[in-house]
Amino acid sequence: MNSQFETAQQGPVVQPPSGKTRITIRLDTDILNWFKKQVHDAGGGNYQTLVNQALREHIQANNGALEQTLRMELE
Repeated sequence: MNSQFETAQQGPVVQPPSGKTRITIRLDTDILNWFKKQVHDAGGGNYQTLVNQALREHIQANNGALEQTLRMELE
């Protein structure tokens, strides 16, 4: 008996846009809520885009100096 599942492709039904990678991360609830509130207060948008923008701005402002940020977190 030939099942339709035998020839099915694995993976997401909708492919992510080019340049995007689907991952799973854990964010502190208060941080996630802050980003969602910013989008809500602005009248709509995507909180994930806002997170990307914040990360890019941090990287540019610190010339990619993640080590300093991590050290501050540990103190």
